[in-house]
Amino acid sequence: MATIQFNIPTIDEGLVLDTEQVASNPLTDAEETDDHVLQITFDPHVQSARRRKSSVVSVDGMGNPLLPRLINSHNNSSDDKGECASTQSSCFVHALLEMQNQFVPVGGGKVSGREMDGKKEKERAVAEHMNPPFMTKSELSDMVLGVRELSKHLASIQIKMKVRAIMILTKTYDRALIGYTRKLVEWLMEGEKGSKYTVYVEDTLKDAPEFDAEGLEQKCPGYKSRLHYWSAELCAKRPHSFDFVITLGGDGTVLYASWLFQKVVPPVFSFSLGSLGFLTKFDFCAFEEVLSTAIQDGVTVGLRLRFEGVIMRRIKGSKDINTNGDIADEIFSGAALRPPTHTPGEAFVVLNEIVVDRGPNPTMSSTELYGDDMHLTTIQADGVCIATPTGSTAYSLAAGGSLCHPEIPAILISPICAHTLTFRPLVLPDSMVVRVAVPCDARTTAWVSFDGRQRIELNQGDYVMISASRFPFPAVQSKPDNKDWIDSIRRTMNWGSRPRQQAFS
Repeated sequence: MATIQFNIPTIDEGLVLDTEQVASNPLTDAEETDDHVLQITFDPHVQSARRRKSSVVSVDGMGNPLLPRLINSHNNSSDDKGECASTQSSCFVHALLEMQNQFVPVGGGKVSGREMDGKKEKERAVAEHMNPPFMTKSELSDMVLGVRELSKHLASIQIKMKVRAIMILTKTYDRALIGYTRKLVEWLMEGEKGSKYTVYVEDTLKDAPEFDAEGLEQKCPGYKSRLHYWSAELCAKRPHSFDFVITLGGDGTVLYASWLFQKVVPPVFSFSLGSLGFLTKFDFCAFEEVLSTAIQDGVTVGLRLRFEGVIMRRIKGSKDINTNGDIADEIFSGAALRPPTHTPGEAFVVLNEIVVDRGPNPTMSSTELYGDDMHLTTIQADGVCIATPTGSTAYSLAAGGSLCHPEIPAILISPICAHTLTFRPLVLPDSMVVRVAVPCDARTTAWVSFDGRQRIELNQGDYVMISASRFPFPAVQSKPDNKDWIDSIRRTMNWGSRPRQQAFS
């Protein structure tokens, strides 16, 4: 009998995790014992199809099995305010994350379920001053470790979901893609074996003649009640409205999906209809077979690391507090300074990279790079790119950074046209907090961009603080264990494609 334990990696490969089966058996706390079972199905592509039962091992430190309760909460709960509570996730992936790290607070709140001693209280006070939007160092390390373990588990099993609502994301300015969107919507509306899905398309398609919503509703009056329209506000406030997201386009469309869901992200199913496509895993020509198999047999989800970037603004008059005017003193000694020297500003979560560059300034920028409580180097260049492993095939690659497998927990730092050759591309652990600061005596300002969508000026004394996000990006994989990543590299970059060297005769 196999045992599932999300605290220690023991999940067998080729298994199917049926969340619908778990959700259909709600249990009270008094009834929750180690006798709880979770329906497991062997992947027919791995072995012959057969079923078996497996016990669920608790990880809450109190002997209480949590997986059934959390998944049941996902399928039956909603937030009246449209925001996710820290104890109830809007996505089964994040329900598992909360189970893995339930002592990690969301949004800087107090730690639940565990009292902190005096040392941790002091650490919290320092963190609230230095890193207001972030967790303490120990909490950050625990969080990224939990995400790594869960990512390994999910990469080798299939998860079967009960699909009710599907969101479709496409380029609304591309007529060809609008036609594909209508074709997909019509197929989903017809249903499969009696299934009736609620389909969400972007609100701009409501009056688009190429989409012809009225003609679709006239074809079948029942479609009107099941065809809905999403907006950016709906995605931000009610991400649990969708069971998963289908993207039609290229990598830019997938990045836009990440941008829409700044916190909880439903699993993203990406079809390749763009120019290149490192992140798009499925061919749209076979969408009927692909989606039918995914809904009936389950999907394999790969968790992609995302970064959270927060702009820290220097408070006017803080020079009087820090007589040296040194940005490093303010960063590392800030907890001892009253009043504080910096205040948090805009914050964004990115899937690819955060770039700090010279912007419209004609001369190079001068910035300081810090890792945790260490000064790493002074950057005199056109800029610096801080990328996730997913972003290693984007701007980071063009800047000279290395390709990085998505399972590697790393922060990739690459200079952009450095003034000297001493600063080379750097790889740091994902548990570090990276800061890029504009010195108080810098000649010019700098500009920071988040996945190329938001561009904000950093004045002298400001800095951007970057760390691993507690909300990873769940991407549906075409092959388990991220094996499709190598395929995408070969396909998009013609990796290793050259005439073979002739053998000696």
